[in-house]
Amino acid sequence: MAELEYAYASGAYAARLVGSTPTIRTMITKQNIRIIPLGGLGEVGRNMMCLEAEGAILIIDMGFRMPEEDMPGIDFIIPNISYLKGKERNIVGAVLTHGHYDHIGAIPYLIDRLGANMPIFAAGLTKAIVLRRQEDFPRLPKLNINTVKDGDIIKLGPFTVEFFRQNHNISDSLGLFIGTPVGNIVRTSDFKFDLTPVYDLPTDFKKLEAMRKRGVLLLMSDSTGAEEQGHSISEKTIMENLEEIFKISKGRIIAATFGSLINRIQQLIALSEKYGRRVAVDGYSMKTNVEICKKLGYIKSQKETLITVDQIKNYPDSKITLICTGAQGEGQAVLMRITNGEHKFVEFKKTDTVVFSSSVVPGNERTVQFLKDELYRQKVKVFHYKMMDIHAGGHAQKEELKEMIRILQPKFFLPIHGQYSMLVNHAEIARTEGVPEKNIAVAENGQIINLSRDEIYLDKKTVESNYVMVDGLGVGDVGEVVLRDRQTLSKDGMFVVVVVIDRQSGKVKGSPDIISRGFVYLKESRELLRDTRRRLIDIVEGSTGSGGAVNWVYVKDEIRNRIGDFLYAKTKRRPMILPVVIEV
Repeated sequence: MAELEYAYASGAYAARLVGSTPTIRTMITKQNIRIIPLGGLGEVGRNMMCLEAEGAILIIDMGFRMPEEDMPGIDFIIPNISYLKGKERNIVGAVLTHGHYDHIGAIPYLIDRLGANMPIFAAGLTKAIVLRRQEDFPRLPKLNINTVKDGDIIKLGPFTVEFFRQNHNISDSLGLFIGTPVGNIVRTSDFKFDLTPVYDLPTDFKKLEAMRKRGVLLLMSDSTGAEEQGHSISEKTIMENLEEIFKISKGRIIAATFGSLINRIQQLIALSEKYGRRVAVDGYSMKTNVEICKKLGYIKSQKETLITVDQIKNYPDSKITLICTGAQGEGQAVLMRITNGEHKFVEFKKTDTVVFSSSVVPGNERTVQFLKDELYRQKVKVFHYKMMDIHAGGHAQKEELKEMIRILQPKFFLPIHGQYSMLVNHAEIARTEGVPEKNIAVAENGQIINLSRDEIYLDKKTVESNYVMVDGLGVGDVGEVVLRDRQTLSKDGMFVVVVVIDRQSGKVKGSPDIISRGFVYLKESRELLRDTRRRLIDIVEGSTGSGGAVNWVYVKDEIRNRIGDFLYAKTKRRPMILPVVIEV
């Protein structure tokens, strides 16, 4: 096995092959290393972590998360990398665990600020997805991204990183065995233990046991399934249940899943071929991923299997499978467009079977329920994961998390990747498996975890880790004030008042104009508007006095505050009030 060493000095990178080394040898000292999560702890998504030792910084993942319901107009949320400002020359490289956007999606927004020549290491599929996405950002410089695989070892400053494969719901998911100046750290990818995977290899338990023998100072482990009892479902079971649907379906099968769930797409293609069906794939992200995976050999199909969506009409319904996006009820995704009669080539028939081969992402429950209701109204047959096991998550549940701890027997434990409740429950799992409570750290984004050979503890200091929001081409220019204004507009609307004032007398000329958007319908609120105009005149003339210099900022504040109080008293709603004062 060849080791690749990346020597680092004065901001310059140089690679050289350093020979064959079967193990990672780590010099143990009493010094600390620092672990700094910038995303992914206390939330699901936005994964990014820094390891810092001897002045060098190693980055693990750079992902985004989707906006919350109270973030109108926001596209993505990315990590705050203010901590790294001024430390760019100390960054020895970045390693990516797998190709899901919550682990790689922030790269186009961060790479310029981190240093375009920074070496990035990723497995083949992950690299291909990253490079394909970079094509949407033509202004960015070419990435310095390198391919690694299971068993590869790289040297980045004081860190030695060995990659090992793990089961997830996307191919090429790699865990990390990291040699540091204080000891060995195992940092899992998102993972599960699938003893009977489909189109994938099972977990290499012998390799995990070999890691234990080399000594694991700290285990950082995926916590997403820490609140779920038992063991995750095997992909073999999913495949068998999906086949039952293929056996009984007489019309078209329309299967909705995540665009990144490559293994499930391959299963659906294989079953379609077994039952003589042509397959159309629809949805931008899904078509892109399928194209990448076919080139790399992660998706295989017979030459005549895949057709375009517009060719569906050329085949009998019983010979068609449509694999598409939209299982989360997204408004512009393919399944919702078909449901709403907005798809160019497909409309539902009563003989259709719709398969939801995905679970519901927290926060999407209402939209998914709405979508299912609409499907039932259109008389199609619906299958989802609560009816039968046709979806398995990619995350280990309690029994698997226990097993990982039992195998590796770490001295210290840090739960990662999950809501705070998930982290706490994972910490409790570690405690029940024999890790002393003082050796367990539960941290959130921005907290600094200090690790030595003898202890793990949280620093009193923290680093910035608040949301950085992406809105169109804007990155970070939508702050809390702008977001609060959008929330107000979406909730209570806008109320514009236009007042013309005589410069000499300070009196209001004519009747103030009022414009309402999303607050009240003006034609049906004449009494409210009449009273509002009277108060406006009183407020303005009481503030301006009998001429002379006028503080117009004060006048506008008075209008905003007092009219706001009046409207709230009358309606129990407080719209955004925009006063326009014109002197003539």
